[in-house]
Amino acid sequence: MGDEKVPSATRNVSYKSGTIEISAALHLPDGFDEMRTYAAIVIVTPGSSVKEQIGAVWGGKLADRGFIALAYDPSYQGQSGGEPRDLEDPAARVEEVRYAVDYLMTLSFVDEERVGLLGICAGGGYAVNAALTEHRFKAVGTVVAVNIGRARRQESLSAAAVADTLKAVGKQRTGEARGGAARLDPWIPDSMEEAEAVGIMDPDVLDAVAFYSERRPAKTRTNRRNFRSLGPLMSFDAFHLVGELLTQPLQVIVGGRLGTTLQFEDGKLLFERATNKKDMLVIKGAGHYELYDKDEYVDQAVECLDGFYREYLDP
Repeated sequence: MGDEKVPSATRNVSYKSGTIEISAALHLPDGFDEMRTYAAIVIVTPGSSVKEQIGAVWGGKLADRGFIALAYDPSYQGQSGGEPRDLEDPAARVEEVRYAVDYLMTLSFVDEERVGLLGICAGGGYAVNAALTEHRFKAVGTVVAVNIGRARRQESLSAAAVADTLKAVGKQRTGEARGGAARLDPWIPDSMEEAEAVGIMDPDVLDAVAFYSERRPAKTRTNRRNFRSLGPLMSFDAFHLVGELLTQPLQVIVGGRLGTTLQFEDGKLLFERATNKKDMLVIKGAGHYELYDKDEYVDQAVECLDGFYREYLDP
């Protein structure tokens, strides 16, 4: 493990998730003092997002509130290791959350009894799923949480279409096992021009493209998803057993503007299933991707989370 100081009260750090090297950013509060101990938050980001994007926005704002915040590139993506590249594997994404808290436990300035979890978009589902059995997290927050397994199944529209996709995944894996090339599909259009050229009018998709290609581009984000990811994604249910196993306090935050990501519906379902819920905050007027980086909405959410984490982590 190595820590290298960089500007803006952020350290570039690395650690292992199993055998895979994880590249991460540790956001530190103003006046950080290694002789003190701090409450810390692990940030689990959306599918395809790298730490310089949503993780940097939210990590910086949490550090401004006095927390240490850890954001990282998922396995197989960004500057983290792992093959095949651009794989979105729910099992790996959930296990990474546990290794992130393992890493925090090695830092003398992190209070092991004051560690919280924040998941955003698909990261919200992964965070919740990890927290079911990872009770070193004392409080769990989600922002526009999405059950990515539900999303992928619903995207296929029918059981027959799901079966066809899974057959195609099997065929692709067979081809790769025989030496063929990986299939890498775009998560979303690469640019607004491309989205307009193919006639996309969905406000959520257009806002996603604007965020990733214009508002917060990152050279290490490929915007490609390995096709074989669809196999494990189809069988993943982020919120399974929430009612039985999620015992930590839960703060759910959703955008008030409904859309095709179904973040409001997934957040409501998560809140209804949870037994130790604190609150469900609806940010009026906010869409899914506006809660990634638009200060007028993000600051409301951070204010809520600040009070939530202070109540249960007592920084």
